[in-house]
Amino acid sequence: MTRVDFYLLADASERTRQLVACKLVGKAFRLGHRVYLLTASDEQAQALNDLLWTFSAGSFIPHGLQSEHMDPIPPVVVGPQAPPPEFTDVLISLAPEVPECFSRFQRVAEIVGGAVDEKESARARFRFYRDRGYPLDTHRL
Repeated sequence: MTRVDFYLLADASERTRQLVACKLVGKAFRLGHRVYLLTASDEQAQALNDLLWTFSAGSFIPHGLQSEHMDPIPPVVVGPQAPPPEFTDVLISLAPEVPECFSRFQRVAEIVGGAVDEKESARARFRFYRDRGYPLDTHRL
């Protein structure tokens, strides 16, 4: 069954959410997982794709933006669309709603900024997962 972790940030800035997402991607990649980083928009996907190259000096995370012509598919893919079917390890979500494909993943990480609207949508997602019996954990950062 999919395990869902909520990462709650005190900071409301988008930059902080993106940096936390990159750190989680890096950790999952180093543990040998394939990671799909789900974004809320194409613009956010492009910003995270760029940030993954520079957020940590000395680290290398092979990644790319999702497209129909990814050959070979890197271990980390970023995009606002449904992930490629071969991705089932880790889903890191910055989307404001529950991803339709979440249940095929072993782990889901929901990153929640400190803004009031983000907290409200995160509470709705938390209830969705809880009401369906998914194991949940909350991390305050």
